[in-house]
Amino acid sequence: MKKIVLLSLLTLAACGTKQNTAQSKAANYDPIPYGNTITEAELKTHLYTYASDEFEGRNTGDAGQKKAVAYLRDEYKNLQIPAAQKDGDYFQKVPLQKGSNLHSELTINETEFTFAEDFVTFTSNTNGTTSIDEIVYLGYGIDDEKYSDYQGKDVDGKIVLIKVGEPKNAEGNYVITGSEENSMWSGNIRQEFGAKLTAAKENNVKGILFYVDEYYPRFKMQYEFVKKSSRISLKADESESFFYYMINDKLATAILPTIKDTAESRILNVNATLVNKDKSNDVDSENVVAIIKGSEKPEEYVVISAHLDHEGIKNGEIYNGADDDGSGTVAILEIAEAFKKAQEEGNGPKRSVVFLHVTGEEKGLLGSKYYTDNPIFPLENTVADLNIDMIGRIDPKRTEGNRNYVYLIGSDKLSSELHNISEEVNKKYSNIELDYTYNDENDPNRYYYRSDHYNFAKNNVPVIFYFNGTHDDYHRPSDTPDKINYDLLTNRTRLIFYTAWELANRDQRIAVDKVAK
Repeated sequence: MKKIVLLSLLTLAACGTKQNTAQSKAANYDPIPYGNTITEAELKTHLYTYASDEFEGRNTGDAGQKKAVAYLRDEYKNLQIPAAQKDGDYFQKVPLQKGSNLHSELTINETEFTFAEDFVTFTSNTNGTTSIDEIVYLGYGIDDEKYSDYQGKDVDGKIVLIKVGEPKNAEGNYVITGSEENSMWSGNIRQEFGAKLTAAKENNVKGILFYVDEYYPRFKMQYEFVKKSSRISLKADESESFFYYMINDKLATAILPTIKDTAESRILNVNATLVNKDKSNDVDSENVVAIIKGSEKPEEYVVISAHLDHEGIKNGEIYNGADDDGSGTVAILEIAEAFKKAQEEGNGPKRSVVFLHVTGEEKGLLGSKYYTDNPIFPLENTVADLNIDMIGRIDPKRTEGNRNYVYLIGSDKLSSELHNISEEVNKKYSNIELDYTYNDENDPNRYYYRSDHYNFAKNNVPVIFYFNGTHDDYHRPSDTPDKINYDLLTNRTRLIFYTAWELANRDQRIAVDKVAK
């Protein structure tokens, strides 16, 4: 009996050693053979198809974009890389709308107010009639750890009235900053509105009436522009009854005559009726999402993203978008193939790798916003987003310098560790010049805020944005595949693969040691 037990223990030990060795091999295997599967020839073949006239510029919701997503889906099927969604659908439907015809009717204490003239919104709301007998006035509508208008207030399911600005103390300094400098809650009206809208949603408010004071003419003008344009935007969730309106002085003082001078919150009794009669033209669009499951940490995710759309056809000319962002799109396909090859040979990634092609980037980062608002995989388990947007050309500003470069943006914004890993991986495998010109906080181009990685960064997911800079063909019909520098596209794609390989296979996920801005 003892001999049998001893033999069993030795057998288990041997099996354990083999398993650990296999796991170690998967984590430490030289990725260069897989990186070398990323070739100029394959990138070129993909891009000459993806940025061809057949795809009609891939405008969001148009026939060309449908051809683009079908192409991506079929490529993943051919590679036998499964869809990210449990139902096996590679397409994550993104609800969009074009040229919405918004209209509401509002009566307060028997006085009728006119939509656009007195109050306005930019998103369609659930149609129907809402009777209002009380409105909670919340002053500035701020919810900050240093000052909150919500603390101790019952606003769950209520309609609230708020106004622009933030409080000051007796010395004339802002309460939140303690200085003459305002905080994020005032100053920039767009930023202020976004912050106060988020605060209201987080406190389960049903609707907001936001008194924007002297800014109202600007919002009214913006609405008139949107109404006449064919602007595409995310469609409001029909299951969500939350609504917001910017209101003018006439409407605000009808509810609370002393609103400009009143900071203290209070309940206002009213006899009001709000009728929504919004109409929208739906746009059918989708993200394309595939995944290679991790062998050891499948519930942690490294996302590699690029936008699949471009400008479509304008004045009879096709905007092919070979660099923007055909280059990023085909780079992901090649990276996916490299990871699949590794998996087939028993060297698949420890963590799951998600290949995310987003729609509507050119319309305002819509596809990535929808993904981060409705993630297929939890954002708290998302290790990083490596976003690729234009990596096939040379910035004319660099014609006198090293052509083998890439601009990196955002690598140090949330995680010092991510930045250091990126540098180390590049030195080990690629030796590309990493240029941080556009990573500067004071960069007037503000590229950090202009591509899909930003929607991940806003949610505290560390990011790197890979970018070659703009050129004379940027957003022009002349951005065609014959102008791509395929050697540079290959080098940059391999760098991103090696970086993803390291992030997916390291023992510990990278730490977030900075705050999202």
